Amino acid sequence: MHLATPEEHRNGAPYEVLIPMDGIVLHGLLNVPLASNSIVVFVHGSGSSRFSPRNLKVAEDLFRHGFATLLFDLLTEGENSADSETAAYRFDIDLLTERLMGAITWLRSQPTTEKLKVCLFGASTGAAAALRVAALLKTEIAAVVARGGRPDLAGPQALAQVVCPTLLIVGGLDDEVIALNKSAKSFLESSAELKIVEDATHLFEEPGKLEEVERLALDWFQRNSQ
Repeated sequence: MHLATPEEHRNGAPYEVLIPMDGIVLHGLLNVPLASNSIVVFVHGSGSSRFSPRNLKVAEDLFRHGFATLLFDLLTEGENSADSETAAYRFDIDLLTERLMGAITWLRSQPTTEKLKVCLFGASTGAAAALRVAALLKTEIAAVVARGGRPDLAGPQALAQVVCPTLLIVGGLDDEVIALNKSAKSFLESSAELKIVEDATHLFEEPGKLEEVERLALDWFQRNSQ
């Protein structure tokens, strides 16, 4: 496992980490500024990984503003191969929640991250796992942001138990997901907001739309975790 040098930290370079849990090892990319009090854990969506270009871009922006970041694979290599053929794992919210809990437990055991406030950034099905964990850990999670998420998959019972500030971001052209997010928001008793990015599709691939997601996420995390 490569551990980043102080110089690499200053240059904003994430480094590979191995996250052991329950007989498996998951791969991650950790980036910790020299001075930080919060870490954003990214929970990727269906068929993605720690190398998600959209999540990496958001993570780089957060790092520039003083946030530590962790992007990690929710599935092992074998599980990911099976999922690419059968989609058997990507909607297993119980499993994804368990893996996210394991990653947070690991962060609490590392000297560089053990004292950092934990925020969650979930995309697609990863948003459901993020909200399930927020429901379980209560005030131990400082804030949640969901990008193009499926918070409805967390279930009404879990959503009603989320106490941290939650921001749901959806593209204005993503009609089905807008409806699902509106429904999920009705169960959130926490300080929850829904932001719709005009003229954006599900992946926010249009010019300037991902930058709008970055701005909204940064503002939310700064207001609720700094």
